[in-house]
Parts: sequence; structure tokens; C-alpha cells
Amino acid sequence: MLRTILKVSKKSLPFSAAFLACIGAAPALAEWQPTKAVEIVVPAGAGGASDQMARMIQGIVVKHQLMKQPIIVVNKSGASGAEGIMDVKDAKGDPHKLMVAFSAIYTLPVAVGLPFNWRDLNPVAMIALDEFLLWVNSETSYKTPKEYLAAVKAAVPGTFKMGGTGSKREDHIITVALDKINGSKFTYIPYKSGGEAATQLVGKHIDSNVNNPSENIAQWRAGQVRALCVFSENHMVYKEKITKDQSWADIPTCRESGVDVVYQMLRGFFLPSGTSKDQVAFYADLLKKVVATPEWKDYLAKQALKDTYLTGADYVKFLEQDEAFHNKLMNEAGFAHKK
Repeated sequence: MLRTILKVSKKSLPFSAAFLACIGAAPALAEWQPTKAVEIVVPAGAGGASDQMARMIQGIVVKHQLMKQPIIVVNKSGASGAEGIMDVKDAKGDPHKLMVAFSAIYTLPVAVGLPFNWRDLNPVAMIALDEFLLWVNSETSYKTPKEYLAAVKAAVPGTFKMGGTGSKREDHIITVALDKINGSKFTYIPYKSGGEAATQLVGKHIDSNVNNPSENIAQWRAGQVRALCVFSENHMVYKEKITKDQSWADIPTCRESGVDVVYQMLRGFFLPSGTSKDQVAFYADLLKKVVATPEWKDYLAKQALKDTYLTGADYVKFLEQDEAFHNKLMNEAGFAHKK
């Protein structure tokens, strides 16, 4: 309607009609956008799953020109990720700092008394759930989790070494859960990232790890490691062969293999507190565009991530439930910080 009115001379219109016509012709107010480079803070070391995901997103944004300003990925892995988490907490009101979130947002405050809660940040979106698998070196004889865990149980306590990212975090929680149901005792070796844990397993410096798919895929494809089971309720859905004869979907669940441990981890994003709804909306929309690209779909399949996009109230509800679940696990594992 307004476009039709604008064809008429404004001199022939009453003041109010001419005013409305000008409003219709004016461009809409610009939505918020970054005004300088955006820093994605990864509270983990280079080569791990969070780092790989952040750099994949960086590449997609650049390729599809989804944002005018550049993205810089910064690894801050000190103190099992507390360095990165506190850096973002302290950046109150800064909309140019985005944090990759995973279960450390729950486990670190419980484990070491870190003065942090995920509510200290501004939730943006969750874009995936990540799996954990039980891996051994392919030169060993173990073909099933029960065979491997039986050997661990039969050995002198502490003989077998499990490597993982950080201490009193996801990998460590799973290791303790395995010990509890198996009546055994691993020696847990913490590393800065899953990439380090993968290298140590190939080099036989540890006997196993519970890395995410993305952290061991190169070694699995090369035939250097063997996947015994996935800590999930169901099989992974990706059927394309990664090795000569196996896809992610071919790997049995640990539960169906007689090892009743289930664990998955969020892959999400937060802004510092004090940022606005418009700023959250910008990044939520940016990530929604990222996960719609063919490159992201291909990444999901290759890394065996579970496609899950949540934002707003749905994301907050997930965080509340996931926090309660992790608090229970941490206390059962004896990882709760003693005041």
C-alpha cells in the first residue's frame, strides 16, 4: 500500500499521510552486528573436539560470508579450562567474546570450587551433542569392552592407564564409572586435550582413552586404534565407512555390550553476562545459519555428532537438567570440592 501512495506527490497529501509515506520509504533500523573481530574462546587445548569445532565454524562463517567481522579462535586451557571460562566471565558486557561450552561449565565449579556458574554467562545456543567411546590401541587383542575391562580387573590395581582431557571432568567421570561397575582401578592420566590423549594411545603410553569421535577419527581411519563401544543409549546414525570395514553406526553401545555407562556432552555457546538480547539473537541466528550449511552436515557425519540445535528457553531448560545430572555424577565419583 505505501509503495502505491509514494507515487503521489507529497505536496498533494495531508501532513500525516506524507509523514507515514516517509516512514514507509525509510530503511529499517539495522540489527546489531559485531563492530570488531569476534574472539571464540575455547577452554581446552588445540586439537581437541571443542577446538576442532570452533575452527570448523570459523571456516564456514568465512566461506559463506555470514559475518562482516573476522573470527579469531583462542585456546585457553589452563587449569583444566578454568582459564577460558573465567576469562569470559570477567568480560561482562563484551559482545565480541563468544565461549565454546561443554560439560566443564558444570564440573569445574564442583571439582575445584571455581567461583562460576553457567548462569554467570548469557546462553546463546547449543548446536550438537557429542559422543564418547572406549578406545584401545589396535595392536592389542581386545575386541569387546568386556574383554578389555576383564583384563583391567584381573591386573594389579593401577596397572592399566586411562588417558583423558583434564582432571575431574568428563573423561575422568567416565573412567570412575567404569571402575565402579567393573570393580577395577585405572590410573587416570590427564592431558590438555583429546588430541594429546589420542597421540599417547597410539604411542602405547596409555592403554585406553574415552575420546570423542573427532579426537580419534584420524587414528581410527589409519588403523591405529580400535573403538570398543559408544557410551550412548543408541547406535550412532552415520553409516558411511570410516575405516575399511566400519562406520560409526557399526560400533555397539557400551550398554548392549554389558557395560552400563551412558554419557553425552553438550556443544554450545555463551556470551558474557551483560550482553543484550539483540546480541544473543545475532549469534543464535549466525549459528543457525552455520548448522544449515552442507559443510556442517558433513562435519556432523564425519565427527559423529548428534544434530541438536537449541536456543532460548529450550536451551536453558537443557542446561538446568544437564547441570543436575552432572552434580549427581560428580558427587557419586567423589569429585566434589571439600570446603
